[in-house]
Amino acid sequence: MKPYRMLALTIVIAAIAIWMDLPNNPGIHIAGIDREIETRLGLDLVGGVQALLEADLPEGTEIDAESMRTATRIVENRVNALGVTEAVVQQAGDRRIVVELPGETDPEKALETLKQTGLLEFVEMDYSPLPDGMIIKTDFAVGGEVESTEEQSSDEEKIYHTVMTGATIKNVGVTTGPAGGYEVAFELTDEGARLFSEYTTANSGKFLGIVLDKEVVSAPRIDEPITEGSGVIRGDFTIEEANSLAIQLRYGSLPIPFIIVESRTVGPTLGQDSLSQSLLAGVIGLTIIMLFMALYYRIPGVIADVSIIIYALLAFALFRFIPVTLTLPGIAGLILSTGSALDANILIFERLKEELRNGRRLNQAIEIAWYRAWPSIRDSNIATLITCAILFWFGSSFGATLVKGFSLTLALGVAVSLFAAAVVTRTLLRIILGYFKPVNLERWFGI
Repeated sequence: MKPYRMLALTIVIAAIAIWMDLPNNPGIHIAGIDREIETRLGLDLVGGVQALLEADLPEGTEIDAESMRTATRIVENRVNALGVTEAVVQQAGDRRIVVELPGETDPEKALETLKQTGLLEFVEMDYSPLPDGMIIKTDFAVGGEVESTEEQSSDEEKIYHTVMTGATIKNVGVTTGPAGGYEVAFELTDEGARLFSEYTTANSGKFLGIVLDKEVVSAPRIDEPITEGSGVIRGDFTIEEANSLAIQLRYGSLPIPFIIVESRTVGPTLGQDSLSQSLLAGVIGLTIIMLFMALYYRIPGVIADVSIIIYALLAFALFRFIPVTLTLPGIAGLILSTGSALDANILIFERLKEELRNGRRLNQAIEIAWYRAWPSIRDSNIATLITCAILFWFGSSFGATLVKGFSLTLALGVAVSLFAAAVVTRTLLRIILGYFKPVNLERWFGI
């Protein structure tokens, strides 16, 4: 592609990046595309809550991988459904889940939300419904099987029979009943429909308890057999209570129980200070580097400064578009990738100076410098990308979100830096030095 076409492409891409970097960007809402463009900051920058959930099973119990993946997805859905935005939920190892809630201002409420994301059971209560909030024992065993037990004499020691678990729920929502009140409608899986049909047919008129983490949520009466795999839970619900119950039914059906083994809270003031200091350090460092490049490499150095500015615009726009949640390690990865962009320019310019010292003509020296520097640029960046892939795998496997964020921003930054070096710097060098032909090479190129 000719230099002027590459220049036009660079200008268009830079203009799009500037638009995407605008603080109040309206997002993309056209032709069925509905995409917000915003800067997402992590827990360590805006404050919030981090918690570590662990499977509440005996040590050594083998946990099915699919059950862990299902539990992770359910925890994420439930946290988001309760209004906790931009939460980060990921599996850590084979029995833990890491939850980060950036910007959460009520730590106690957030932790209570996580504590509630436990095991949902439909429990037999005969003709004596238990009050909401009561803690009971059930015969649902650790391994997921319902085991037969002999009921005790007192309500405190009585073990209630679990008819089925929330894993049988397919869909649930809030509807309005014939009398105008709010009801919770649910739909079951095929297996759940079979179990529910058999139980409600044999126990019409009795009460069926809905129990979450061994705590009674509701105890509706079975008015008639439910054989179609769907039904409604009636009660004197407000809209808030109906929505809350629907959320508990929809996202409370974890295949295995969890407990919070560790939690920490980051204050918004500390996060804001970290962000301010990081931005200040980045601006100071970038300014010093740009001054050095301009003073040491002269014309090529100024071109490199323009390339670095375009690189920064593109990288930040990419982070906002994906979007990438920026943390302090993530910012460190971005700054490190800036070094990769500078390294590429330095390799090209040093090669250029060598060719000029050897008596090459300017245009010829530019092309030779590029082709001889490119293998080193390519190999070093590929090595960095491979390292980023390893770090990303490590962070995903062991719940090290900081490592994961660092590797992601570094990889994206390196990819953008390759574009800046291969397209922007090379194109600007060709065009500018095609018009400006300095006589005193020592003065204009620092050789």
